[in-house]
Amino acid sequence: MFFKWLKHYMPRSLYGRAALILVLPVVLLQLVVSFGLITRHFEGVTEQMTQAVTREVFLVLEGLDAVETVPEALPIILDTLEMSIDYVDQLETQDTRVWYDFSAFIISREFKRYLPGVTAVQLAEKGRVNLFMQRPEGNLVVRFDRRRVSASNSHQLFVNMVFFGALLTFVAYLYLRNQLRPIKRLAAAAEAFGRGQNVPYSPGGAVEVRAAGSAFLDMRARIERQIEQRTLLLSGVSHDLRTPLTRFKLGVSLLEDEDREPLEKDIEEMQLMLDAFLSFARGVYEDENDLVDAVAFVQAIVDDFKRTDAPVAIHEIQGSGQISLRPATARRAIENLIGNAVRYANRAEVSVQITDRYLRVRVEDDGPGIPAEFHDEALKPFARLEPARNQNKGMGVGLGLSIAADVARAHGGILRLGKSERLGGLRADLVLGRTESHRA
Repeated sequence: MFFKWLKHYMPRSLYGRAALILVLPVVLLQLVVSFGLITRHFEGVTEQMTQAVTREVFLVLEGLDAVETVPEALPIILDTLEMSIDYVDQLETQDTRVWYDFSAFIISREFKRYLPGVTAVQLAEKGRVNLFMQRPEGNLVVRFDRRRVSASNSHQLFVNMVFFGALLTFVAYLYLRNQLRPIKRLAAAAEAFGRGQNVPYSPGGAVEVRAAGSAFLDMRARIERQIEQRTLLLSGVSHDLRTPLTRFKLGVSLLEDEDREPLEKDIEEMQLMLDAFLSFARGVYEDENDLVDAVAFVQAIVDDFKRTDAPVAIHEIQGSGQISLRPATARRAIENLIGNAVRYANRAEVSVQITDRYLRVRVEDDGPGIPAEFHDEALKPFARLEPARNQNKGMGVGLGLSIAADVARAHGGILRLGKSERLGGLRADLVLGRTESHRA
């Protein structure tokens, strides 16, 4: 629970999380090793080298004290130690260093600890150390090479750590990518099957991934058999019922008008039920994906309804572009939503919204609507909620919304029901997902 807030900052993809698991320990290990090496090894080396130079500076100061008795000693000492001294009028009191020179703190500390009279240690000049000291005979500055107080090749260890750490991380990433590739193939096959596409897939990768892939293939085969059996069952029943229904039509046609009209109405309703059964039995996968203009596609469906004097109109269009979908099944879903709207209401309006991620077709009406507690029930096959709707418009078989929901899922979307704020009736949002290759 304490680390729950970290979820917002963690990668979402499997690649990102695997890379984080791989890179984070390597980076932390390098930081720990670097910190330990700097604080123990390089700090100790710098201290020892600075203390050695301190003793040499003491030797130079002794030469200054003996310059009156042995004048030739001081130049020899300076040449041997590769140092130089100069007297200055103004002593510096502020230490200077380059911003990335962390060893300068150690050098300044050691000089001021062991050399009395040191006022400033300036290390900003590249490759040189300027040591300002206050002496009885005057203010002087001692200059010598920076390499004498700190290791000159300390950066090589860090370069090697960074280079080989990055190299090994890259090699591990290549191996990890090969291990994750079968998982991505399995996810792609499962997603495609959810959209009604049967893409070729064979299990691969580690033993666990192969087991998951084999289980997916078994599940896909069982679902395909179930769909096939359901389709054959409904198709067979609907087809067998057409024969007695035809005989009913012939027999009713011989009756008088007063007796014939109610029977013909019942026969027509039975015919509509059979058509709905066949439409549901065909499912949502009988046609292939095609690239269509979304606005023109919805406008054509609305125009077809207008030709039958249906009270439907386009309310609003946002965006434009083409979308990859199954035209026949998508048309059936939109027609079902508009048909329900004009059946149970006096007016229906259609709105279209196109974004980079989805196509939304909204159908609103001014009818009685469906209570919120019945929205999930209304999406189930053969669900009939006539108490919440107007029965004077006729009775359906409860497949219109179910087929529309199946079509939405097959296109990577969803069907949402709600209350229309403008018209007061039902609001149905058919959301169809857009693939990366067809985003406008």
